[in-house]
Formats: sequence, C-alpha cells, structure tokens
Amino acid sequence: MFKTFINAWKVKDIRTKMLYTLLLIVVYRLGSFIPIPGVNAQALAANIANYDLLGFLNLFSGGSLSQFSLFAMGISPYITGSIIVQLLTIAIPALEKLSKEEDGRQKIERITRYVGVGLAAVQSLTIIVTLQNMSSNSILNTLNLFKSQSANLVITYITIAICCTAGTAFLMWMGERITEKGVGNGISMLIFASIISSVPDVFVRIFRYWEILPWHTTYISNNQVGVLRWWAPLVALAVTLILVVGICAVDRAYRRIPVQYAKRVVGRKLYGGQSTHIPMKANANGVMPLIFAMTLLQVPAMIAQFWSNQNAGFPKFVSTYLSSSTRNPAGIVIYNVLYGILIIGFAYFYSTISFNPVDISKNLQQNGGFIPGIRPGKPTSDYLQKKSSRLTMFGALYLCLIAIIPSIILNLLGVDLLSHFGATSILIMVSVALETAEQLDSLLLMRHYKGFLG
Repeated sequence: MFKTFINAWKVKDIRTKMLYTLLLIVVYRLGSFIPIPGVNAQALAANIANYDLLGFLNLFSGGSLSQFSLFAMGISPYITGSIIVQLLTIAIPALEKLSKEEDGRQKIERITRYVGVGLAAVQSLTIIVTLQNMSSNSILNTLNLFKSQSANLVITYITIAICCTAGTAFLMWMGERITEKGVGNGISMLIFASIISSVPDVFVRIFRYWEILPWHTTYISNNQVGVLRWWAPLVALAVTLILVVGICAVDRAYRRIPVQYAKRVVGRKLYGGQSTHIPMKANANGVMPLIFAMTLLQVPAMIAQFWSNQNAGFPKFVSTYLSSSTRNPAGIVIYNVLYGILIIGFAYFYSTISFNPVDISKNLQQNGGFIPGIRPGKPTSDYLQKKSSRLTMFGALYLCLIAIIPSIILNLLGVDLLSHFGATSILIMVSVALETAEQLDSLLLMRHYKGFLG
C-alpha cells in the first residue's frame, strides 16, 4: 500500500489529486476549530461525555461536536439522510423507478442532500435543547446585545441551526469535490479524517495510564490502578493489531466465479475462447451495514434523552438494555443480539441494491460467456444469487464478529482506553485506506494505458 502511494506521488496528475484532497481535509480540520457564537463549549463537552450517542457523533465529527464548532454535526446527517432515502426507495415505487434512471438518480441525490441539511438543523437544535434541559449548568451563554433572555435564546437557536446547517452543506460539497477532482470516495475520506484525528488522543490515554507522562496524576487518581492493571494497554493494542490484520485479510479476499467465452468467427477472425472470472468480494458491502445498524440502534437513546427524569421507565430501559456501555449481563446479550440482527439485515438489504445477478447473467449471455457447468439464462442468475447470498452472510457474520466480540472482551476486562474509538472506527479507517490505495492503483493503471495508447 505504501508503495502505491509513493508511485502515485511521482505522477503529476495523481499528485495534484492527492494535494487537492489533502487541502480540503486541512480546510475541514481548520473548520472544526471555528466556534459557533453563543455556545459554552466547555460545559457542552462535559455533558457530551455522559452519552454514548453523542460520543459516537463526536467521533464521526472529529471532535467538532465537543467544541460545537462550525462542523459540529459533521457528515453524519448526510449519512442518515442517505439511509432514509434508500429505505424509502425500496418502499415507494416512484422512487424505485427514479433510481433506475440516470436523471432520476441525480434527483434522488438532490433529495438526499436536502434531507441531510434538514437533519443537521434538527439534530443540532435537539442536542442543545436536550442538554440544556438536563444539565444543571448553563450551556448557552447570555448574549449581552439583548435584554430579554428568551429573545437571546431564540436568536442563539437560530444562529446554531444556520451555522450547523451551513457546515454540513459545506462538508457535502467538499465530499463531492474530493470524489470528482480528488482521489475519490469523498464522504469516506471525510469520515476517515474525522476518526484518524482521535488517534493521538488514544495514544495519550495509553501513555497516561502507564504513568509515562509527567502529568499522569490528572488522569489516574489512584496510583494502584495503573500498577495492578498494567496489562490493560497491552490488551487494547493487541485487539487493535488483530483487528487490523483480520480486516486487511478479509478485505482482500475474493470469490472468483470462472467464466468461459465461446469461440465465434467474425469474417476471417476468430474471437472468444478465453477464460476469465467474475471477482466477488468476501465483504462486498464494506462498512455500510455496520454504519446503518449503529445509526438505527442509537435512535432509542436519542429519544430517551428528551426525558427530564432519566430514572423513568423508558430512559432506564434504554440505558440498561439498549446501550453499548451497559454492564447488565442481560443488557449486554440483548444489545449485541439486536446489533447482530440489524447488521445481517442491512447487509442483505444493501446487497440487493448493489448486486443484480439477472443483469450479469444477461450480459454474459449476450457476449457468449457462460459459467462452466451452468446453463445460461435463469440458471446462471440463480447460481450467482446463491453465491452472493453466501458471501453476504459471510460478510455480515464477519462484521458482527468485528463489531461485537472485541467490545465484549474489553468491557468484561474493564479496559476502556479506546473509549468510543472502537472496532467500528478501526474497520472504517482500514477499509477507507485500502479503498484509497485501490483507487490510486486504478489511476496508475489508467495512466499506463493512456501512455501506451499515446
């Protein structure tokens, strides 16, 4: 992978794309430190640490939510909007018809942007209002320009909604520019930059835990904790290393379906007769089922935050049985079972959207290709569907293993050094890095072909 980046850097056109992508990522990180007027970031950060959902959103925003900066909502509203639109595409025939047309797909993409912008405004106001009602401290600063506090709050709410909406819209624009003029995978690159920005904090937490840094007393109140559990950082690093190796191995795994093309004579020339294969990735859906499942599973926690009394029935039920940080044995089982079911369900849902065996079968038949031992037409599409279903199940179980087992092990051992930076974050980072390397490989290959043809 590093060799690919080095070779790509030597090519001027690809180097320009890489520099363009890095420039937009730098702009993104700089915007993460531009504060929104009227918000006390310190009080907000203290309250965010108490909620798993907000910690997850803070990770995906690169720490912008804890500072409540211009990009506080990050790209998460756009991801949620795309999930909603894709679900509606399956349920509403008119949207399904649009998705099969070129102009229709552009309209659906435009609808997704509008939904993402609307969710950014609603989500930002919901977080502020909820934390303000539940916290004894004042989250919002009083604006001296207004005498009436209610008027000040109204103006502050409007300012927050406008700034967060503009920040999310700007991130969507940057993602599209990276996809068109950069190295590609614009939205994934922004998520990658957000997650990778929290890596230094993880290492600092480990160093502080080992009492290497001189200010360890601010992190460990009881020195015996660091002595008795010196193995905790080693466990966290070992789990991380195993995850990276396993993710790289599965991401590079393919199921090759052999294809044979029949010989045919056109004029005086003989065409066909060669053997090839259809590459089917072991985890063709990537991290999307995992992101979909995480987003949907966080909805009850989001609703529970509206309760002023967190000891009431519904909030208590959510914190006990539908929270990733629960220590209740029954809650751990219920949460992870639901998590696994959602991952498998979204994996099959996403597979039906991205893979169409009927079209592949028709293309093979039209070009004189066939799978050895399988008749062309419907038997070929059924065979491909069977293989796709098996690979989808393997990919879904792989995602469940990555997302659930490491978290359970770390929770049982009481190792919380990774905090919200868990297996899912590592999976996203490694997957995006591998996809970027493949994208650069394809750009290098295209350049070689152009040079040969020229």
